[in-house]
Amino acid sequence: MVTTPTEARSVRRARHIAEQVPDPELPMLTLADLGVLRDVALTDDGTVVASLTPTYSGCPAMAEMRADVAARLRAAGYERVEIRTVLNPPWTTDWITEAGRRKLTEHGIAPPGAAPRGPVPLLLSPTRRTVDCPRCGSADTEETSRFAATSCKSLWRCRTCREPFEHVKEI
Repeated sequence: MVTTPTEARSVRRARHIAEQVPDPELPMLTLADLGVLRDVALTDDGTVVASLTPTYSGCPAMAEMRADVAARLRAAGYERVEIRTVLNPPWTTDWITEAGRRKLTEHGIAPPGAAPRGPVPLLLSPTRRTVDCPRCGSADTEETSRFAATSCKSLWRCRTCREPFEHVKEI
């Protein structure tokens, strides 16, 4: 628990360091942009505790995120570092910041729309949806593959500018 101004500064500094760690799969985003950095705290014995939430259960990037945050904090002089995984509430694409959504678009990746709310109906037919092209803005696009380089993205093509692009799926 933080009780002194010095400890409060230390926590703010540790949080700033952790916020700058890039996502290993989407390196244009920081963990703060992605919304997976949940908390940074200081325990009574001086341990910096950073809490991360995986984007989905079994996310292979989680081990890398944990290691990168710990390494950055240790390199900044924090001797005792603990990384905790927080599963509740589960991460949602709604946690991606506006800056993160802008960075995705600037890098040719369509950001996710709003995550589904409440019970998700089971449909036996394909869902129809549109994803705007991050390059030209056209809504005249088509999904070419439900899976891309990572499980959280799909492949699309713009019929207007004819460019392929990735889309971060709504979770």
